Amino acid sequence: MSQATAYIFDATDANFQQEVIEKSFDQPVLVDFWADWCAPCKALMPVLEKITEGYQGELLMAKVNCDVEQQVVAMFGVRSLPTVVLFKDGQPVDGFAGAQQESAIRAMLEPHVAEPAPIAADPFEHAQALFAEGRYSEAEVALQGLLSADNSHMAALILYARCLAERNELAEAETVLSAVTGDEHRAALAGAKAQLTFLRQAGDLPDAADLKSRLAQNPQDDEAAYQLAVRQLARQQYEGALDGLLKLFQRNRSYNEGLAHKTLLQVFDLLGNDHPLVTTYRRKLFAALY
Repeated sequence: MSQATAYIFDATDANFQQEVIEKSFDQPVLVDFWADWCAPCKALMPVLEKITEGYQGELLMAKVNCDVEQQVVAMFGVRSLPTVVLFKDGQPVDGFAGAQQESAIRAMLEPHVAEPAPIAADPFEHAQALFAEGRYSEAEVALQGLLSADNSHMAALILYARCLAERNELAEAETVLSAVTGDEHRAALAGAKAQLTFLRQAGDLPDAADLKSRLAQNPQDDEAAYQLAVRQLARQQYEGALDGLLKLFQRNRSYNEGLAHKTLLQVFDLLGNDHPLVTTYRRKLFAALY
Protein backbone atom coordinates (compact mmCIF):
# COMPACT_ATOMS: atom_id res chain seq x y z
CA MET A 1 0.00 0.00 0.00
CA SER A 2 1.07 3.65 -0.27
CA GLN A 3 3.64 5.33 1.98
CA ALA A 4 2.93 7.55 4.98
CA THR A 5 3.03 11.33 4.52
CA ALA A 6 2.80 14.35 6.82
CA TYR A 7 -0.98 13.82 7.06
CA ILE A 8 -1.34 10.06 6.56
CA PHE A 9 0.03 7.39 8.89
CA ASP A 10 -0.44 3.81 10.09
CA ALA A 11 -2.38 3.36 13.33
CA THR A 12 -1.68 0.33 15.52
CA ASP A 13 -2.99 -1.25 18.70
CA ALA A 14 -0.09 0.40 20.53
CA ASN A 15 -0.43 3.96 19.20
CA PHE A 16 -4.17 4.31 18.50
CA GLN A 17 -4.91 6.25 21.68
CA GLN A 18 -2.13 8.78 21.09
CA GLU A 19 -2.17 9.04 17.30
CA VAL A 20 -5.93 8.95 16.70
CA ILE A 21 -7.90 9.74 19.85
CA GLU A 22 -5.59 12.47 21.20
CA LYS A 23 -4.81 14.01 17.81
CA SER A 24 -8.51 14.24 17.02
CA PHE A 25 -8.79 17.02 19.60
CA ASP A 26 -6.62 19.17 17.30
CA GLN A 27 -8.04 18.13 13.94
CA PRO A 28 -10.42 15.40 12.74
CA VAL A 29 -8.83 12.01 12.01
CA LEU A 30 -10.27 9.75 9.31
CA VAL A 31 -9.61 6.09 10.20
CA ASP A 32 -9.54 3.61 7.34
CA PHE A 33 -9.94 -0.04 8.41
CA TRP A 34 -8.53 -2.15 5.56
CA ALA A 35 -6.90 -5.48 4.73
CA ASP A 36 -4.52 -6.53 2.00
CA TRP A 37 -6.92 -9.16 0.62
CA CYS A 38 -9.79 -6.64 0.31
CA ALA A 39 -10.12 -5.34 -3.27
CA PRO A 40 -12.62 -2.55 -2.40
CA CYS A 41 -10.17 -1.39 0.29
CA LYS A 42 -7.45 -0.97 -2.32
CA ALA A 43 -9.81 0.99 -4.55
CA LEU A 44 -10.99 3.27 -1.74
CA MET A 45 -7.68 4.07 -0.07
CA PRO A 46 -6.24 6.29 -2.87
CA VAL A 47 -9.48 8.30 -2.85
CA LEU A 48 -9.23 8.84 0.90
CA GLU A 49 -5.55 9.79 0.59
CA LYS A 50 -6.29 12.32 -2.16
CA ILE A 51 -9.03 13.93 -0.09
CA THR A 52 -6.83 14.03 3.03
CA GLU A 53 -3.87 15.61 1.24
CA GLY A 54 -6.21 18.19 -0.24
CA TYR A 55 -7.16 19.42 3.22
CA GLN A 56 -3.52 20.44 3.84
CA GLY A 57 -3.41 19.42 7.49
CA GLU A 58 -7.00 20.25 8.43
CA LEU A 59 -7.67 16.48 8.28
CA LEU A 60 -5.48 13.50 9.18
CA MET A 61 -5.85 9.92 7.97
CA ALA A 62 -4.98 6.82 10.00
CA LYS A 63 -4.78 3.42 8.29
CA VAL A 64 -5.53 0.31 10.36
CA ASN A 65 -4.46 -3.05 8.91
CA CYS A 66 -7.20 -5.31 10.23
CA ASP A 67 -5.15 -8.49 9.72
CA VAL A 68 -2.56 -7.18 12.17
CA GLU A 69 -4.25 -4.77 14.60
CA GLN A 70 -6.86 -7.10 16.07
CA GLN A 71 -7.32 -5.16 19.32
CA VAL A 72 -8.45 -1.95 17.61
CA VAL A 73 -10.70 -3.91 15.25
CA ALA A 74 -12.39 -5.62 18.20
CA MET A 75 -12.69 -2.35 20.14
CA PHE A 76 -14.78 -0.76 17.39
CA GLY A 77 -16.62 -3.90 16.31
CA VAL A 78 -15.55 -3.69 12.67
CA ARG A 79 -17.42 -6.43 10.79
CA SER A 80 -16.96 -5.54 7.13
CA LEU A 81 -14.23 -3.95 5.04
CA PRO A 82 -13.57 -1.30 4.14
CA THR A 83 -14.93 0.59 7.13
CA VAL A 84 -14.14 4.29 7.57
CA VAL A 85 -14.72 6.18 10.83
CA LEU A 86 -14.22 9.90 11.43
CA PHE A 87 -12.94 10.88 14.89
CA LYS A 88 -13.30 14.37 16.32
CA ASP A 89 -12.68 15.59 19.89
CA GLY A 90 -11.84 12.05 20.95
CA GLN A 91 -15.07 10.49 19.67
CA PRO A 92 -16.29 8.78 16.47
CA VAL A 93 -18.69 11.29 14.86
CA ASP A 94 -19.41 9.83 11.41
CA GLY A 95 -18.37 7.15 8.95
CA PHE A 96 -19.43 4.55 6.44
CA ALA A 97 -18.85 0.95 5.36
CA GLY A 98 -18.05 -0.20 1.85
CA ALA A 99 -16.59 1.70 -1.09
CA GLN A 100 -18.05 5.20 -1.64
CA GLN A 101 -17.87 7.85 -4.34
CA GLU A 102 -15.50 10.76 -3.68
CA SER A 103 -18.40 13.22 -3.69
CA ALA A 104 -20.21 11.25 -0.97
CA ILE A 105 -17.10 11.13 1.20
CA ARG A 106 -16.58 14.88 0.86
CA ALA A 107 -20.22 15.48 1.78
CA MET A 108 -19.75 13.37 4.90
CA LEU A 109 -16.66 15.35 5.90
CA GLU A 110 -18.03 18.82 5.14
CA PRO A 111 -19.80 19.44 8.50
CA HIS A 112 -16.76 18.34 10.50
CA VAL A 113 -13.64 19.59 8.69
CA ALA A 114 -12.61 23.18 8.00
CA GLU A 115 -12.05 24.04 4.38
CA PRO A 116 -8.35 24.28 3.54
CA ALA A 117 -6.84 27.63 2.65
CA PRO A 118 -6.20 27.96 -1.08
CA ILE A 119 -2.69 26.95 -2.07
CA ALA A 120 -0.64 29.80 -3.48
CA ALA A 121 0.22 29.45 -7.14
CA ASP A 122 3.87 29.75 -6.15
CA PRO A 123 4.88 26.72 -4.02
CA PHE A 124 7.51 28.82 -2.26
CA GLU A 125 4.87 31.35 -1.23
CA HIS A 126 2.81 28.45 0.10
CA ALA A 127 5.79 27.24 2.17
CA GLN A 128 6.34 30.80 3.44
CA ALA A 129 2.70 31.00 4.52
CA LEU A 130 2.96 27.69 6.38
CA PHE A 131 6.13 28.83 8.14
CA ALA A 132 4.52 32.13 9.13
CA GLU A 133 1.64 30.18 10.72
CA GLY A 134 4.10 28.10 12.74
CA ARG A 135 3.36 24.96 10.70
CA TYR A 136 7.07 24.18 10.38
CA SER A 137 6.87 20.46 9.57
CA GLU A 138 4.38 21.14 6.75
CA ALA A 139 6.56 23.96 5.42
CA GLU A 140 9.53 21.60 5.52
CA VAL A 141 7.69 18.97 3.49
CA ALA A 142 6.64 21.60 0.91
CA LEU A 143 10.20 22.90 0.65
CA GLN A 144 11.62 19.39 0.23
CA GLY A 145 9.38 18.93 -2.80
CA LEU A 146 10.38 22.30 -4.21
CA LEU A 147 14.11 21.75 -3.66
CA SER A 148 14.01 18.25 -5.16
CA ALA A 149 12.92 19.91 -8.40
CA ASP A 150 15.23 22.96 -8.09
CA ASN A 151 18.04 22.81 -5.53
CA SER A 152 19.35 26.19 -6.72
CA HIS A 153 16.37 28.04 -5.17
CA MET A 154 18.37 30.01 -2.58
CA ALA A 155 15.39 31.53 -0.76
CA ALA A 156 13.88 28.04 -0.38
CA LEU A 157 17.19 26.72 0.98
CA ILE A 158 17.25 29.47 3.61
CA LEU A 159 13.68 28.81 4.68
CA TYR A 160 14.33 25.05 4.74
CA ALA A 161 17.25 25.68 7.09
CA ARG A 162 14.98 27.70 9.35
CA CYS A 163 12.50 24.78 9.45
CA LEU A 164 15.35 22.47 10.47
CA ALA A 165 16.39 24.94 13.16
CA GLU A 166 12.86 24.92 14.59
CA ARG A 167 13.30 21.15 15.06
CA ASN A 168 16.66 21.85 16.77
CA GLU A 169 18.57 20.25 13.88
CA LEU A 170 21.08 23.07 14.17
CA ALA A 171 24.09 21.36 12.57
CA GLU A 172 22.02 20.23 9.57
CA ALA A 173 20.55 23.74 9.25
CA GLU A 174 24.04 25.23 9.24
CA THR A 175 25.10 22.81 6.51
CA VAL A 176 22.13 23.87 4.37
CA LEU A 177 22.95 27.56 4.87
CA SER A 178 26.55 26.95 3.81
CA ALA A 179 25.20 26.00 0.36
CA VAL A 180 23.56 29.42 -0.13
CA THR A 181 25.45 31.53 -2.66
CA GLY A 182 25.14 35.04 -4.08
CA ASP A 183 24.24 38.38 -2.50
CA GLU A 184 20.58 38.54 -3.49
CA HIS A 185 19.37 36.99 -0.23
CA ARG A 186 21.96 38.49 2.11
CA ALA A 187 19.41 39.80 4.64
CA ALA A 188 17.43 36.53 4.76
CA LEU A 189 20.66 34.57 5.17
CA ALA A 190 21.78 36.85 8.01
CA GLY A 191 18.40 36.36 9.67
CA ALA A 192 18.61 32.58 9.43
CA LYS A 193 22.12 32.61 10.89
CA ALA A 194 20.87 34.84 13.71
CA GLN A 195 18.14 32.30 14.45
CA LEU A 196 20.76 29.55 14.78
CA THR A 197 22.81 31.77 17.07
CA PHE A 198 19.85 32.47 19.38
CA LEU A 199 18.88 28.79 19.56
CA ARG A 200 22.45 27.74 20.38
CA GLN A 201 22.84 30.44 23.02
CA ALA A 202 19.49 29.62 24.63
CA GLY A 203 20.54 26.01 25.17
CA ASP A 204 23.24 27.12 27.61
CA LEU A 205 21.19 29.70 29.53
CA PRO A 206 19.17 29.46 32.77
CA ASP A 207 15.43 28.87 32.56
CA ALA A 208 13.26 31.88 31.69
CA ALA A 209 11.54 31.62 35.10
CA ASP A 210 14.89 31.91 36.90
CA LEU A 211 15.88 34.91 34.79
CA LYS A 212 12.56 36.63 35.47
CA SER A 213 13.04 36.00 39.18
CA ARG A 214 16.49 37.62 39.04
CA LEU A 215 15.04 40.65 37.27
CA ALA A 216 12.22 40.93 39.80
CA GLN A 217 14.82 41.11 42.57
CA ASN A 218 17.12 43.43 40.61
CA PRO A 219 15.68 45.21 37.53
CA GLN A 220 19.22 46.50 36.78
CA ASP A 221 20.59 42.96 36.22
CA ASP A 222 21.80 43.50 32.66
CA GLU A 223 23.02 39.93 32.18
CA ALA A 224 19.64 38.48 33.19
CA ALA A 225 17.83 40.96 30.92
CA TYR A 226 19.95 39.99 27.93
CA GLN A 227 19.73 36.26 28.59
CA LEU A 228 15.96 36.46 28.98
CA ALA A 229 15.72 38.23 25.60
CA VAL A 230 17.75 35.45 23.98
CA ARG A 231 15.48 32.85 25.59
CA GLN A 232 12.47 34.69 24.20
CA LEU A 233 14.01 34.91 20.74
CA ALA A 234 14.61 31.16 20.69
CA ARG A 235 10.87 30.67 21.42
CA GLN A 236 9.75 33.26 18.81
CA GLN A 237 8.55 35.65 21.52
CA TYR A 238 9.83 38.53 19.44
CA GLU A 239 7.93 41.46 20.89
CA GLY A 240 8.98 40.70 24.46
CA ALA A 241 12.57 40.16 23.37
CA LEU A 242 12.72 43.39 21.36
CA ASP A 243 11.22 45.34 24.24
CA GLY A 244 13.74 43.90 26.70
CA LEU A 245 16.70 44.52 24.38
CA LEU A 246 15.63 48.10 23.72
CA LYS A 247 15.27 48.84 27.45
CA LEU A 248 18.67 47.28 28.09
CA PHE A 249 20.19 49.45 25.37
CA GLN A 250 18.54 52.58 26.78
CA ARG A 251 19.76 51.74 30.28
CA ASN A 252 23.28 50.59 29.41
CA ARG A 253 24.19 50.91 25.75
CA SER A 254 27.77 49.82 26.45
CA TYR A 255 26.70 46.48 27.98
CA ASN A 256 29.04 43.78 26.69
CA GLU A 257 30.47 46.06 23.98
CA GLY A 258 27.08 47.15 22.66
CA LEU A 259 25.61 43.64 22.52
CA ALA A 260 22.00 44.80 22.95
CA HIS A 261 22.29 47.06 19.89
CA LYS A 262 23.94 44.33 17.80
CA THR A 263 21.26 41.83 18.80
CA LEU A 264 18.45 44.24 17.93
CA LEU A 265 19.89 44.52 14.43
CA GLN A 266 20.11 40.71 14.20
CA VAL A 267 16.43 40.42 15.11
CA PHE A 268 15.56 42.99 12.42
CA ASP A 269 17.37 40.75 9.91
CA LEU A 270 15.57 37.69 11.26
CA LEU A 271 12.08 39.19 10.94
CA GLY A 272 12.67 41.21 7.74
CA ASN A 273 12.10 44.88 7.01
CA ASP A 274 8.39 44.44 6.27
CA HIS A 275 7.56 43.00 9.69
CA PRO A 276 5.47 45.45 11.78
CA LEU A 277 7.61 44.83 14.88
CA VAL A 278 10.72 45.78 12.91
CA THR A 279 9.09 49.03 11.76
CA THR A 280 8.10 49.88 15.34
CA TYR A 281 11.33 48.98 17.07
CA ARG A 282 13.61 50.38 14.38
CA ARG A 283 11.89 53.72 14.98
CA LYS A 284 12.29 53.34 18.75
CA LEU A 285 15.94 52.42 18.37
CA PHE A 286 16.55 55.45 16.17
CA ALA A 287 14.96 57.68 18.81
CA ALA A 288 17.14 56.09 21.51
CA LEU A 289 20.27 56.61 19.43
CA TYR A 290 19.61 60.24 18.57
